[in-house]
Amino acid sequence: MKLAVDAMGGDHAPKEIVLGVKRALDEFDDIEVLLYGNETQIKEWITPGDRLTIVHTDEVIEGTDEPVRAVKRKKNASMVLMAQAVKDGEADACISAGNTGALMTAGLFIVGRIEGIERPALAPTLPTLDGKGFLMLDLGANVDAKPEHLVQYAIMGSVYAEKVRGIDRPRVGLLNIGSEDKKGNELTKKTFQLIKETSVNFVGNIESRDLLNGPADVVVTDGFTGNMVLKTIEGTALSVFSLLKETLTSSFKNKIAAGMIKNDLKGLKNMLDYSEYGGAGLFGLKAPVIKAHGSSNETAFYNAMRQAREMVRHQVAQTIKEAVIGSEENHG
Repeated sequence: MKLAVDAMGGDHAPKEIVLGVKRALDEFDDIEVLLYGNETQIKEWITPGDRLTIVHTDEVIEGTDEPVRAVKRKKNASMVLMAQAVKDGEADACISAGNTGALMTAGLFIVGRIEGIERPALAPTLPTLDGKGFLMLDLGANVDAKPEHLVQYAIMGSVYAEKVRGIDRPRVGLLNIGSEDKKGNELTKKTFQLIKETSVNFVGNIESRDLLNGPADVVVTDGFTGNMVLKTIEGTALSVFSLLKETLTSSFKNKIAAGMIKNDLKGLKNMLDYSEYGGAGLFGLKAPVIKAHGSSNETAFYNAMRQAREMVRHQVAQTIKEAVIGSEENHG
């Protein structure tokens, strides 16, 4: 399979991106990579070979660019060329750590939506205390959503959890303000009833305070709520570690204690880092489009590459298409 990669997207591009690609090529002998970006800079870290082609371009979509305008005007940007390669059938999937809005725009307008999918969803795997993690969608592809969109998210998330994460009959939950069946606003009440009518393994409403305990393998919500939940989790984790650091360096006695538990703290930090699970998939498109974390290092980008490979191997886009069509026919 061929994976198209934007070498210039992200805070640590191209070095960490390229090193992640190099690791993926070493690890998986069934992938070829098309690497888009500044050839001179890329060659500092990797040499083209049988399974690696560098496609040179000087144009880059910056993090500060307005997404839609950038994708339309910067036709030769590394991210745009990467998405075009997927559309043209030159690559099976694409991965970028660049501008999230621009990648979603490129995914939607260049790669294209699966027929029958009304709205794509941005779906990362977030950490849980037992280390298994859970998929959450939508985390910001669409600010507004209808119940029908959330039902499609439930189906897409269930397919991904089963095919890529290897979970048999993944548990699907609906994010709500209470666990009781009748709780919520009009969106969640209607969604609750509609998901119950599908074939997914629906476990009902889930409160945000329980998310990290792993009550479900897939959690569904609208993009506005999902994005706020994600940033709250990120902010809380950063604040907790900042307080821990402050406490553990506040005295000589505490510094000695910190030295003794240093490795344990590092393990705890890694457990709460969702980039360890790969990137966020943009579900509902004709081919896998993966958004790696903007601050991705070599390991995080390698994980995003691994994730894209798994999605291609297990034909996730095709399975989502069949599942959504099947669900619509059942409700027909």
